[in-house]
Amino acid sequence: MSPSTSNGALQPPKKTIVAPLPNPSLQVTADHQLKQVEAPVYPPGPGEVLLHIKATGVCGSDIHFWKTGRIGSLVVEGDCILGHEASGVVLKCGEGVATLMPGDRVAVEPGVPCGQCFLCMDGRYNLCEDVQFAGVYPYHGTIQRFKIHPAKWCHKLPDNVTFSEGALLEPLSVVMHGIKSAGLSLGRGAVICGAGPIGLIALAAARASGAHPLVITDLEPRRLDFAQKFVPSCMTYQVDLSLDAKGNAKNIRKLFGMEEYFLPDTILECTGVESSVVTAAYTVRRGGIVMAIGVGRPIMNNLPFMHLSLAEISLKFINRYRDTWPGGLQCLGGKILDLKPLVTHIYPLEKALDALHTCSHLSNGSIKVQIVDDVDVVF
Repeated sequence: MSPSTSNGALQPPKKTIVAPLPNPSLQVTADHQLKQVEAPVYPPGPGEVLLHIKATGVCGSDIHFWKTGRIGSLVVEGDCILGHEASGVVLKCGEGVATLMPGDRVAVEPGVPCGQCFLCMDGRYNLCEDVQFAGVYPYHGTIQRFKIHPAKWCHKLPDNVTFSEGALLEPLSVVMHGIKSAGLSLGRGAVICGAGPIGLIALAAARASGAHPLVITDLEPRRLDFAQKFVPSCMTYQVDLSLDAKGNAKNIRKLFGMEEYFLPDTILECTGVESSVVTAAYTVRRGGIVMAIGVGRPIMNNLPFMHLSLAEISLKFINRYRDTWPGGLQCLGGKILDLKPLVTHIYPLEKALDALHTCSHLSNGSIKVQIVDDVDVVF
């Protein structure tokens, strides 16, 4: 592996710290392979902290980078440590760090924007084109024991929030940004497309927001069963592959009753699958919002443009999140949301490869797979 800078970018070799423990990491290669190798450890620079990563969730994007080598314009061109849903413990602080100290438990906000462009200056730092995002080539991610990260993007965990919950703050942030942008309404119906981790978090968050009634859709009956137990008040709909988008949309609408007023005015589309996006367009009521949260194909050719236009349906998008970690911490610390049941599989860091294989096959029955490192580290 080529050495990296303190923020993860590739650079010439530099002197490493001799740590009392090795630094195992899980890396994806440009030829769609995974490998577990030792990674170097670097001292924190000004404004940075050295973290012991305690928990990392496996995300669908990690699987995309492994299987296809890209997500849109983001391309794996060399070895890169995966992972971005993480929490850990501060081991060392670099010069000028005043907000954290060794021993602090933190959640890691993985995107480090440039701070200088007009989007950063406007507060929309999630749209920064020069963002250095953990686990996206060439910026190394969190499936490793030790990682350098700017202190500014590390958020202290309350005492009653576990490392596992701290690692769930990243997918929760995706949902929070989507819900805020969609504007769910108290007592108004909504549909969540997809009962994967993001869809299930969206279901729980929509319930906490007061939206009602709620319907969640999926192809997999086991995931719908999980959703029903996770949020008992929801209704479920198993997508019928023998029907087209209009046919499935008609069936989903029936769950809300026959009156137009009670049809869902918000759809949270969490799959990124084209047929699901089209179904969402035909499901939402006239004047409603379809919020695309899931990651999809670069080009979709079958969107019903004139239906969206004539019904004044807003098709909206999000890119990751911004300013969500403080609110997410309040949701978890204040017990507004309990996301712990989502973690169905846990692997030690040394078996991170197995974790990705488990996550990549629906037949394994996983919801959220996490990689944990329970060793004690003292520098």
